[in-house]
Amino acid sequence: MYGAGNIGRGFIGKVFSESGYEVCFVDVFEPVVNKLNIDNQYPVKVVSNEEKKEYIIKNVRAVNGMNIDDVSEEILHADLMATAVGVNVLPKIVKPICEGLKKRYQKNKKPLNIIICENLIDADKYLRGLIEEEMGVKYKTWLDNNLGLVEASIGRMVPVMTDKMREGNILRVWVEPYDELPVDKDAFKGEIPKLNNLIPFSPFGFFIRRKLFIHNMGHAMCAYFGWQKRYQFIDECIFDDKIKVLVESAMKDSALALSKEYSISLSKIEQNIHDLISRFKNKVLGDTVARVGKDPIRKLSNNDRLIGAALYCIDQGVKPKNIIKGIVAGFKYDNSEDEAAVKIQQIIRNEGIEKAVEGICGIEKTNKLYKEIVKAYNASIK
Repeated sequence: MYGAGNIGRGFIGKVFSESGYEVCFVDVFEPVVNKLNIDNQYPVKVVSNEEKKEYIIKNVRAVNGMNIDDVSEEILHADLMATAVGVNVLPKIVKPICEGLKKRYQKNKKPLNIIICENLIDADKYLRGLIEEEMGVKYKTWLDNNLGLVEASIGRMVPVMTDKMREGNILRVWVEPYDELPVDKDAFKGEIPKLNNLIPFSPFGFFIRRKLFIHNMGHAMCAYFGWQKRYQFIDECIFDDKIKVLVESAMKDSALALSKEYSISLSKIEQNIHDLISRFKNKVLGDTVARVGKDPIRKLSNNDRLIGAALYCIDQGVKPKNIIKGIVAGFKYDNSEDEAAVKIQQIIRNEGIEKAVEGICGIEKTNKLYKEIVKAYNASIK
């Protein structure tokens, strides 16, 4: 399990362990690595408004990600692998992954499937490109036949852990009850592993877009609308009826676009929206506006949850008028403790909203969406 953070421990590591695997985490944060090797277990607390229940995840250990030899040895012998490191970190872990793949080429002829738990459309293509560039043409045919890069849709919400929530144990993670793991059925090499709550699905683009353009987009909008009212927690935002209507309407824009492309009933997709709204109301999770709204530059880029959702709707013939309201709120997210938010405000202040939309969203002035965003932003500050 590459990444021993909240998703790595709170979701994927838990799934692996409870499915009967020994789990080796790879991480560079020494206190977590050392504690995993001392305890060989860690607690996961599943929390909702109704109850809290703690599980002890056993048969775990860790290696330091800075030690490429150790990491490559684990990859050599692994039956299954996953990443949950963050999109920006993927290029930094390619070299040790490739060293492990080279060892498998020489000593282990079994295919290796890597479940990619990152918020990025076409994460499999992105990671394969990085790996092929690092390893060179010599290994391309072998990689094509033996490396399964499997996109996953990570829906489980995990908050930023506080000292109070850790209760004296750096490894403790709080998570919501939702624990489904949809994955790209067509991407596996060899047999699909028997994992608890695994949902192999094809075509997987539906799940990836549903996660990014409904779940992630709606979540971010909660944060950005909530920030304007100085709410601290996501549950406060969604319990505000005005915010709830705005968020739900935007999610339905994306739902309509998904229904059109994948011929899946709108009512079925809207059921997912109702479920998400209920999950956003989880007070006990303590998820914060600052965490969910963090890094608006990334969230406002043209392949991410807000702009990406609006462009997707337009491609499917759906007007993203409600999503545009969320995009405007993202540009008004002036959290002085968020470096990306500060940078956005500087661009708007010094160069205008037009330059901010063009540069951050990566859409040209001739694009109709560009004009709609600028128009809506200017109207909002009058």
